[in-house]
Amino acid sequence: MDHARLTIVMRRLALEAGDAIMQIYDQDDFDVKSKSDDSPVTAADEAADALISAGLRAEFPDVALVTEEQAASHALRADTFLIVDPLDGTKEFINRRGDFTVNIAYVENGVPTRGVVYAPAKGRMFYTLPDGTAVEETGPLDKGDIGAQTAIRVSDPDNSALMVVASKSHRDQATDDYIGKYAVKDSKSAGSSLKFCLIATGEADIYPRVGRTMEWDTAAGHAVLAGAGGHVVRFDDHTPLTYGKDGYANPFFIACAPGVTLKPA
Repeated sequence: MDHARLTIVMRRLALEAGDAIMQIYDQDDFDVKSKSDDSPVTAADEAADALISAGLRAEFPDVALVTEEQAASHALRADTFLIVDPLDGTKEFINRRGDFTVNIAYVENGVPTRGVVYAPAKGRMFYTLPDGTAVEETGPLDKGDIGAQTAIRVSDPDNSALMVVASKSHRDQATDDYIGKYAVKDSKSAGSSLKFCLIATGEADIYPRVGRTMEWDTAAGHAVLAGAGGHVVRFDDHTPLTYGKDGYANPFFIACAPGVTLKPA
C-alpha cells in the first residue's frame, strides 16, 4: 500500500462525504429508515457510503473493502482491508447533536494502522500521516489543499484523577459500574468515534465500551488513537483488539492512554 496516497485519498473522500452529509443535515426534515437490526439509517448514510465506496474502489481496486451499509453482502474474510463507517453516530445526526463522524480506515494483518475521523458538524478532522502518526488538521479543511496539522498525543494520566469519556447514546449501568472502579476527576460524553479522538488529543484518558459495536465503528478511531500513542484492548482480558473477526462484531473494549492502570472487568 502507498500510504502517502492513501492518506490523501482518505482525507479527500471524508471531506466530500461530509459535504454530502451536511446537505441533508441542514434540511428541515429527512427520512429515517430502520435496517434489519433495527438500527436507524438515513439518506446521508447511504449517500456518504456510495461516495466513499466508489472513490476507494477506483483508487485501490485490489484492496478488499468493507462498509457498514453494504455489510450484509460481505462474504469477505481478509486480514488486510479498507473499512468504512460513512456516518457513525446516526442517532446523533437524527437528533441534530453534531457528534457524528465519517470514518475510513485501513487494516493491515488485523490491526488498524491508518485512518481518518471527520466530524463535519464540528469542523474537526483527525487522521494518520503516511508514517502512521496522528494529527488534527485545523483551518478551512479544503479538499485540494491540506491545511495546518497539529501532532496529537495521548495524555500522561494521573490515575488518582482520571478524565473519562463515554457514549452519549449508549451509556448504561454496566458502563457506570466499571467507571466507578476508577478515581475519576471528571467525565464527559461524546458521540461516535470522537471518543477515541478525545483520548488521542489528551482531552480524556479512558473510554470503556461495555456494549455492542462493529469493526467499522471503531477502526478509524482506533488507528488515530494508536497513531497518538494510545491503546485499544479487549474488556475481558486486556489483550489488543483485533480486526477481520467473523461477522465484524467487536467484543467489549477499553480505549486508553497507556499510562492508565486498567481495572479487571
